[in-house]
Amino acid sequence: PNIIFIVADDLGFADLGCYGGRDAQFGKVSPVIDGLAANGLKFSDGYSNSPVCSPTRFGLMTARYQYRLRGAAEEPINSKAKTSTTLGLPPSHPTLPSLLKEQGYRTALIGKWHLGYPPSFGPLRSGYDEFFGPMAGGVDYFTHCASTGDHDLWVGEETQPHEGYLTDLISRKSVDFIERMSASPDQPFFLSMHYTAPHWPWETREDHAVAQGIKDNIFHLQGGNIHTYHRMIHHMDEGIGWVVDALKKSGQLDNTLIVFTSDNGGERFSDNWPLVGGKMDLTEGGIRVPWIAHWPQ
Repeated sequence: PNIIFIVADDLGFADLGCYGGRDAQFGKVSPVIDGLAANGLKFSDGYSNSPVCSPTRFGLMTARYQYRLRGAAEEPINSKAKTSTTLGLPPSHPTLPSLLKEQGYRTALIGKWHLGYPPSFGPLRSGYDEFFGPMAGGVDYFTHCASTGDHDLWVGEETQPHEGYLTDLISRKSVDFIERMSASPDQPFFLSMHYTAPHWPWETREDHAVAQGIKDNIFHLQGGNIHTYHRMIHHMDEGIGWVVDALKKSGQLDNTLIVFTSDNGGERFSDNWPLVGGKMDLTEGGIRVPWIAHWPQ
């Protein structure tokens, strides 16, 4: 089968409707993801490997306890990794994409990497044929700059400027990949869609002006609210809907396994109820996350 592995960033256990999440004022937060759960498997006791970004991604990529690798001892990897030869996923280590590639899959990561920087590390060095997205842990949705102020949107191993809201860029680039793969229906593909939503800064599609006001502090500690947070999730949900539509249009939906989860528990505005705690700690709220699998065939 084709495989699409979707990872949200800092999504709380109960942020989705199918996990009992609160509806925002504009209506349902996650109708597309809820539909995948209703027509697939919704796991009630799914856990991430870690309560923070980078270590979980080491675990997802290698299927090993992440602390076997030096880079995963950083929680999370930060800007000092830019020149490091140790803080990252070693290219010599087998990964899920590298093993699938050996079996004839076309592989792509569209979205967040956060496992080290070129020239020592990078998606193209760990099994992916294509990469579009940020290397850092958090970037602004409009300027695409990391907390250091550096532009951090990459195509392959080069930074390239793009206009647009990052969540939508990830969704549309994913649709483009699926449409290109439909021209070669006999070759299976593995697509990692690693959204930065709903990670800070707290920006919806309409908040371009907010981005201009927080250039020096994208942590956005003074901003956001629960309604903005819900809209950020909803934008991601819409994008996943575009991907599902592209699969239907190309006749690939029945032969595609779609997995959806979060890298760790929720943060500031998330809904982790009835769990205790959240991101950065090893309570249930920090590591128990949504897990959904959908495969019609």
